[in-house]
Amino acid sequence: MLFACTSIAPVQEMSNARQTLRAADQMRAPYFAPELFGAAKDLLQAAEAQLAKGEYEQAKTYALAARAQALRAQQKALSKQRE
Repeated sequence: MLFACTSIAPVQEMSNARQTLRAADQMRAPYFAPELFGAAKDLLQAAEAQLAKGEYEQAKTYALAARAQALRAQQKALSKQRE
């Protein structure tokens, strides 16, 4: 018997990415780490586009990358604020 692998929407990953991006924004990452913050926003937009097309695996990949980039932006912003 063959089982089809059905992909489900990456709801948690999308939520995590959005929340992390908001947190980075609140930490003034757009000012202190504009390149990292911009990349995170672009990745989240790509995730949302893939989600809208039903490409859930691709959306999940982009969402995870967006969150990781937003975390980097947060870290850089925090570092710059401490200088």
